[in-house]
Amino acid sequence: MIYSLRKKLVWICGLTVIGVFALIFVIIWGAGTSRLNEAMDLLTDQISDHDGVFPDFDEENPLPPGADRFFDFFSAETRFSTRFFTVRFNRAGEVISEDIEFISSITEETAREYAGKALERDRPRGWMDGYRYKVYETSQGQAVVFVDGSMNRSMSRIQLFTAGTVMLGSLIIILVLILIFSKRAVKPIAESYEKQKQFITDANHELKTPLTLILTNLDIAEAEVGKNEWLEDIRAEGERMSALGKQLVALSRMDEDQVEMEPAAFSLSDTVRDTVSEFESLARRKGTPLTACVQDGVTYCGDEAGVRRVISILLDNAVKYCDSGGTIRLSLTMKRHPVICVDNSCADVDNLELNRLFDRFYRADKSRTFTGSFGIGLSIAKAIVGKHKGEIFAYKKGAGRIGFKVVLR
Repeated sequence: MIYSLRKKLVWICGLTVIGVFALIFVIIWGAGTSRLNEAMDLLTDQISDHDGVFPDFDEENPLPPGADRFFDFFSAETRFSTRFFTVRFNRAGEVISEDIEFISSITEETAREYAGKALERDRPRGWMDGYRYKVYETSQGQAVVFVDGSMNRSMSRIQLFTAGTVMLGSLIIILVLILIFSKRAVKPIAESYEKQKQFITDANHELKTPLTLILTNLDIAEAEVGKNEWLEDIRAEGERMSALGKQLVALSRMDEDQVEMEPAAFSLSDTVRDTVSEFESLARRKGTPLTACVQDGVTYCGDEAGVRRVISILLDNAVKYCDSGGTIRLSLTMKRHPVICVDNSCADVDNLELNRLFDRFYRADKSRTFTGSFGIGLSIAKAIVGKHKGEIFAYKKGAGRIGFKVVLR
């Protein structure tokens, strides 16, 4: 139990940290990309506003509005470091001119090809092979200006890679620290759980002797005065307390993470049929007939005694709480995994807290009237199924019926 709690704590903290770091990385990437696009768009705007020529920035022609947001990206030297080319079209969509004076890696043919693709995209701005372009209107028709942004994009990728590397290293360190300190975090819970488990064991041990003495003296008293209802009540309560102590100890041991099962292959079909046969006569006497539909040839690798106990708990629960004159059904099917379903008539199913039926000592009877059970049978069943890496849950099966489903993995 403590190991499972620690594992769950590590998973929750780890996934939370990973999620936060992933979100931060996405924000950095999104913000960086947006800022780069804005900066490149300012360059294309300056060139398009001056008909394909990069302007001089001086007192008469100050930096464009918003340029100060990019620190030293815009300066008097920007016009000398910016590589760009422009292609102009007439109203008929024919190329008029290609201005490649300010770039050396692009030919006139390549410039026309890029410009044609940009017009086909039908978007005023975008990226094409490392070039940020803008489509704008001229007196003769349309023109497309391309600004080389490959170096800026490379620097952006380097910064993003650096940030990602730092974040990944930090994430690994944080996960290691979570793993190390998780043991300390669950230590108070582990100590409390150990004390609780020890209390249950000690209490059962201390009660065993007086209960044995009480039951022994009852035998003597019955031999001398004969049986009567008071002595029978004392015996019933004594046996009930003895059974409760044993079940609490058994449940406490099942919670131990160190307890390992010794799985073995067995015929689940035969196990289910044997267990059903033990309850058929009891169900018949109560007037709640039990029917079973068991698929042949279903095998399973696990603890046979534990699985048999789960089936017994479910059938015992069904027999005890089935409505008078109702029916009980059990089915075993083999899908991806073996599935056992037990359902019975229960007119009060709408008022039951199905998600709490597996809580220890929980009974739907709010008056806590004793019905022969302690409210921990389903808890034991859940613990056994958990040891088999399976799942068990209660559900409403139609009107006036409650069902329990066990999936063994």
